[in-house]
Amino acid sequence: MTASSTANERSRLPSLTGARFIAACMVLICHVGLALIPRLGRTAADYQRYFEALGNVGVSFFFVLSGFILTWVSRLDDTPRRFWRRRVVKIFPNHLVTLSAALLLMLSANVSIIAANATPTLFLVQSWVPDQDVVINYGANAPSWSLSCELLFYLSFPLLLRLTRGIRPQHLWRWVVGVSVVIALVPLAARLLPGQPRMPLTNESWWEVWFTYYFPVTRLLEFVLGVLMALIVLHGRRLLLGRGPALLLAVGAFVGGAHLPGVYDRVAATALPLSLLIAAVAKAEVPGRSTVLGSRPMVRLGEISFGLYLVHYLVVCYGPIGAVHPENWAKQMSVPAALWHGLLTLVISLVLAWLLYTFVEAPAMRRFSRPRPPKIPPRPAEPATERPAPTV
Repeated sequence: MTASSTANERSRLPSLTGARFIAACMVLICHVGLALIPRLGRTAADYQRYFEALGNVGVSFFFVLSGFILTWVSRLDDTPRRFWRRRVVKIFPNHLVTLSAALLLMLSANVSIIAANATPTLFLVQSWVPDQDVVINYGANAPSWSLSCELLFYLSFPLLLRLTRGIRPQHLWRWVVGVSVVIALVPLAARLLPGQPRMPLTNESWWEVWFTYYFPVTRLLEFVLGVLMALIVLHGRRLLLGRGPALLLAVGAFVGGAHLPGVYDRVAATALPLSLLIAAVAKAEVPGRSTVLGSRPMVRLGEISFGLYLVHYLVVCYGPIGAVHPENWAKQMSVPAALWHGLLTLVISLVLAWLLYTFVEAPAMRRFSRPRPPKIPPRPAEPATERPAPTV
């Protein structure tokens, strides 16, 4: 397969669609775990780092996958305006619905709504503002910060694709290595930023965390990594690892990265392994061959994964766990009860995600993702011609 192949000629990569559901569940488990661990006693606190790492890896997977998939399905006859229209329609309907639900839930729970914090979230520019209360608006729909990064990815994608397509295929791996090195150096550069203020739960420097994890420009590097890996597969370049070894490397990076100090535990260790795993799964995709990730149920779950990502945090905050109320964090809970609350949160989130996809996301994409064809006025009826009267 070459880079000149059209999007219609390529496999739709159902396995990666199914993998989106796994990544969304990782973020959900992260937030459920962080809300329940304080209630399970000091022994459970030893595992908190792994729950945090699940969320970090899930978000990074989405960022790399976004660059990979958009490059994979790109068409030479597409225009930036059409591309931007599709991406805006993909993001904003779900975002506006879940944000509206979050604000209503905040009102019902007597949680203060601060306009200065909510307004940047409304327009998805909150990650550009280095303020904890703006970026991590715990009462509202906090995971939407990543959409602020995605908007930058989409805005820059037409230019990035043009530039990366100009790279000689034999040099693509050099660029992958270069981008990976820059990603690994981001936490080091963050050490130059002020040490105050500190984050309330982790006591980390907010400026370091923001620059490493929330700042759209630094997260753009993962998106670029996905673009480069897609071009490597499209050009038929040899991959370093197959699916099995790539998965083992990603798991090892996840476990090892969770133990790294400071902000090194968020992105630096896992971005490259995740990109290798995504490329290996895509390379092994064979049309007509069914896999677990590419099965119909997993693909269906992958289709609603965006809704699951946006809606689950509201369920964590205002559902059975009730994480939005600080007094709940001190209530002790048994492990079976915590598992039950987590399972119930997952089920409710899945139902709401399906509703969001069925009645908001899919209809919006069908109606607004493409401009309507111009109406062709009906042709005027030809005037009837009089026939000469027959002669007798």
